[in-house]
Formats: sequence, C-alpha cells, structure tokens
Amino acid sequence: QVQLVESGGGLVQAGGSLRLSCAASGSTFRFNAMGWYRQALGKQREVVAIIASSGSTNYADSVKGRFTISRDNAKNTVYLQMNSLKPDDTAVYYCNYQLRLPTIDYWGKGTLVTVSS
Repeated sequence: QVQLVESGGGLVQAGGSLRLSCAASGSTFRFNAMGWYRQALGKQREVVAIIASSGSTNYADSVKGRFTISRDNAKNTVYLQMNSLKPDDTAVYYCNYQLRLPTIDYWGKGTLVTVSS
C-alpha cells in the first residue's frame, strides 16, 4: 500500500503561481512514476505532468512552459510548480503514484485549484 498526502491548492488570480506537493509513504520500493492529473467540473480526468523513476518528464501540451514537475527522492515527494495560471487550469488536481511489476496506481484525494479571472 502507498499513502499519498497532497497539499498546496487554493485560490489564485490569473497570472499567479501555486506549488502543489504530494508526499508518498508506505511500500514505495517498486516506484515507477509519479504524476499529477486534474479534473475540471463536467470533464474527464486528464494527465497534467508525469515524472518517471529515470527522471524523465512529460507534460500535457496545455501546460508546457508554465508548469514544472519535480521530485525529491529523499522525501519521496513530487512537486508541481504552476506559473502563469489561467482560469482554464481550475480543477481538482490528483497525485498519482505508480508501482511496477505489477503495475498498480495509487491516487491522492485531490486538491482544488481555482484560478480567478
């Protein structure tokens, strides 16, 4: 089992910044990747950014150049630095932790990010 604790959501004006954090604990020795997903009201959950165990990263086209995902291996924590926020970024952001062999996904409870215009 892996437990995830998210923090950092809130209300920000357009153009502002927020940093999300997600700390993982438990059986994390088969770590494969961590990432952030988001779900806006009435829409499906979508990937925002992923960081693999190798350190490689991938971003949704909509956030490239504005968001940065990083990981502190010692703290088993992943961060999402969000800059130049837009109202379209408003959503509940979920942390994902993926184990390998077999592949198992764990999800955080979500943290709300609201960007006002």
